[in-house]
Amino acid sequence: MDFALSEEQTAIFDMAYAFGQEKIAPFAREWESDGTIPKDLWPKVGELGFGGLYVSEDGGGSGLGRLDSTMVFEALSMACPSVAAFLSIHNMCAKMLDTFASDELKSRIMPDVLSLNTVLSYCLTEPGSGSDAAALKTRADRSNEGYTLNGSKAFISGGGYSDAYVAMVRTGEDGAKGVSTVYVEAGTPGLSFGAPEDKMGWRSQPTTQVQFDDCKIPAGNLVGNEGDGFRYAMMGLDGGRLNISACSLGAAQTALTATLAYMGERQAFGKSIDQFQGLQFRLADMEIELQAARVFLRQAAWKLDTGAPDATKYCAMAKKFVTDTGSKVVDQCLQLHGGYGYLADYGIEKLVRDLRVHQILEGTNEIMRVIVARQMLATR
Repeated sequence: MDFALSEEQTAIFDMAYAFGQEKIAPFAREWESDGTIPKDLWPKVGELGFGGLYVSEDGGGSGLGRLDSTMVFEALSMACPSVAAFLSIHNMCAKMLDTFASDELKSRIMPDVLSLNTVLSYCLTEPGSGSDAAALKTRADRSNEGYTLNGSKAFISGGGYSDAYVAMVRTGEDGAKGVSTVYVEAGTPGLSFGAPEDKMGWRSQPTTQVQFDDCKIPAGNLVGNEGDGFRYAMMGLDGGRLNISACSLGAAQTALTATLAYMGERQAFGKSIDQFQGLQFRLADMEIELQAARVFLRQAAWKLDTGAPDATKYCAMAKKFVTDTGSKVVDQCLQLHGGYGYLADYGIEKLVRDLRVHQILEGTNEIMRVIVARQMLATR
């Protein structure tokens, strides 16, 4: 068992880290204040091959494994977890399209998706269905021309900003077997958006409701088969849980690194505060927890890459553990900064706000425990 990163993985991390520090980190607070990410950033990200991280090489993507991809999101989140997480959403959609869309649909849309000239949003959650995602009510009624969509989606990152929306809709009976996946391009008549949500964190990501009112799309915009959309959505979430965990990990590592530097400079009672044993213990606890989280995340990613039968369980466990750890660490880093940690200039309070939602999305951490417990009971 070799825990060392390969030369290729190290190079992937270093490339993503360098890009993030140059092109994202200096502007993260400005973009948060503006409530948006400049659209011209994304083609630059696409030039690195990050628009289709685990899209197959035959399909024009980078063909990376899930473990390799976590390196990208950990590194980019060291610059800004909000931007990194938005890229994760795009990649989850891109993988779904690469795997399940028809050749005709892929030939039409994937070149721009991979170059990030087309930015994608993932539309599953609705005002009345969050954790119970299979209860979604947005309908897609079949006609001779294609499908007519009616309903709304909630908490959609990129609502009104993205260029296309991968939406889970009901084409059949109640429950998971009646759900299909469709591709809806921005500007389609009947597609509209609610007011931007005023959020605690992830403020650089525009977030709105997405509304469909007699929104007509061609039959060719069906992704895969009718009735299989919920399965596609859940398959995407395993990888999404790894990515959001990597975003927590990278941001928490940034906070801890900044805290170490601050504690070496901050003086109290005649010496730097990193010389107080009680505070050293807190530093050690955070380092232990982050290293444990990193190993757990990479094990779960390896399980998903190798198709292990318990991969979903491990992705759920890692998501719960790593995002809880990340939030705990950034909160402790704020505390160790004292009053300065509460000020925007030091960057810690932004990380506290950004990471909090990681315990909610991609399946709440309570749902992660349900997944784990069910698999334990099923295999006893």
